[in-house]
Amino acid sequence: MQQVIAEDGRYSPEAFAFLHDGLSRAVQEVYTDQAGGEGQHHVSGQQLCHSLRELAIERWGMMAKAVLNKWNIRVTLDFGNMVYLLIENDYMRKAEGDRLDDFRDAYDFEKAFGNYKAFELKD
Repeated sequence: MQQVIAEDGRYSPEAFAFLHDGLSRAVQEVYTDQAGGEGQHHVSGQQLCHSLRELAIERWGMMAKAVLNKWNIRVTLDFGNMVYLLIENDYMRKAEGDRLDDFRDAYDFEKAFGNYKAFELKD
């Protein structure tokens, strides 16, 4: 998987680790009350995006947008691009009705994370 991420080059490996954590959180949130928590569980692009937002704010607070921007994540479609890179390389699966567009405009980054330009991270 690391080779696929490196060859693609759009997003850092840390961004994919964060995506994985957000996916785990989304699955837990969606399926928490269901018996037999084993097996594969599907979450929508919108559900994943919202879990990633919550996780980012929980981890980094007002620095969340700056951290995501440093990883080249600037809109929710970037999360979708990451997911579909993994799908195309057989590291994830999608349901029949899933589309990359499901990730488009799940929320506005400026509104979701606030405007903390003074705190942007430098390389």
